Amino acid sequence: MDIIVSTIMLLYGLLTGQGDAHGDAKQLAVAYLNASAGETIVQPNAPIVTGEEPPGGGGMMPGQAKQDPQPDTPPIKGIYVTAHSAGGSRMESLLKLVDDTELNSMVIDLKDDNGYITYPTTTPELLEIGTAKKYISDINGLMDTLKQHEIYPIARIVVFKDTVLAVKRPELSFLQPDGTIWKNGRGESFVNPYRQEVWEYNVALAKEATKLGFKEIQFDYVRFPEGFENRADTLTFNKTEQSRVDAVAGFVKYAREQLEPLGVRVSVDIFGYAASVPAAEGIGQDFVKISNDVHVISPMIYPSHYSTGWFNQKTPDRSPYETIKGAMDDTHEKLQNTGELKPIIRPWIQDFTASWLGKGNYVKYGIAEVEAQIKALQDSNVTEYLLWNAGNKYTAGVKYE
Repeated sequence: MDIIVSTIMLLYGLLTGQGDAHGDAKQLAVAYLNASAGETIVQPNAPIVTGEEPPGGGGMMPGQAKQDPQPDTPPIKGIYVTAHSAGGSRMESLLKLVDDTELNSMVIDLKDDNGYITYPTTTPELLEIGTAKKYISDINGLMDTLKQHEIYPIARIVVFKDTVLAVKRPELSFLQPDGTIWKNGRGESFVNPYRQEVWEYNVALAKEATKLGFKEIQFDYVRFPEGFENRADTLTFNKTEQSRVDAVAGFVKYAREQLEPLGVRVSVDIFGYAASVPAAEGIGQDFVKISNDVHVISPMIYPSHYSTGWFNQKTPDRSPYETIKGAMDDTHEKLQNTGELKPIIRPWIQDFTASWLGKGNYVKYGIAEVEAQIKALQDSNVTEYLLWNAGNKYTAGVKYE
């Protein structure tokens, strides 16, 4: 999940992220960028030259109002499932969890946090730019199983955090002065939200997911790298005259317009605190602009990711009800003027223990903590939610009401 820990998240991701240069980056990539016809080349201390604007735009346009293609879908209550779990032995216990509870959905990685397509696609259009693995060796068999268990299938596609594509196509990424690919402190690279090729690739994968039987496409990491505003002037990358916010919102609009006619819902994961602050221009995320062009918005409101003082809580992780309630109050306020464009609110909530916060700042999460979050959502008139546990080890005995 798109996670920046606690205080760092709340300070707009001011993480420096200066990792070592990736050994696979090509020194000639800068030259390639400089030779790109008709596009802006942004170099250190160089003026911006306006290039061709990518398709789409930053929000709804007249005559293009969104329509939920599945208005009769019951409230979704789901769990996150990695490709390794979906294609492995753990899937049996996850299926039993859903069968035995009020849960009815799984969010499954179709393109993971590294950038790998998680099943052996044979589509030339996807393989030309992407890289496939066999984590889910029998994708059609998986879809049949989900259907048999009446599980609402959501395909998670990590968009702009894509180390695999950055290495394969450095010109689609952000390059340091020596021509190597920029990496953050965790060794991850991003691809450029201004690049139309990146838009088309991820939407093409979403279209294949729709053909496979997924009912919803959930886009994650729909943003620039954290703290990007602090390093943009030192990197070389393609750019148009659009702001970062409009570039990101433009992708969301483009994806929705491409996918909605196919009968599939579009959802986006977004930082939970984005509903509580003005637009995060550094990473290009505007809560309202993104919400205007999705059928479902999924703010990540994990209590562990709020620091001291949020919602009047000294230790938010130890106050799951109060933290979730405060986050939902802010979300409703942020979306109160969106009218008919208001999406379904389906937050990600916490089913993991944030021991990294240190003694006294966290509590072991179990039945009481998970149910407290669900109660806070109910009291906020929010009937849908998703549970996150990176290892897919969910608490037994929870009442998912």
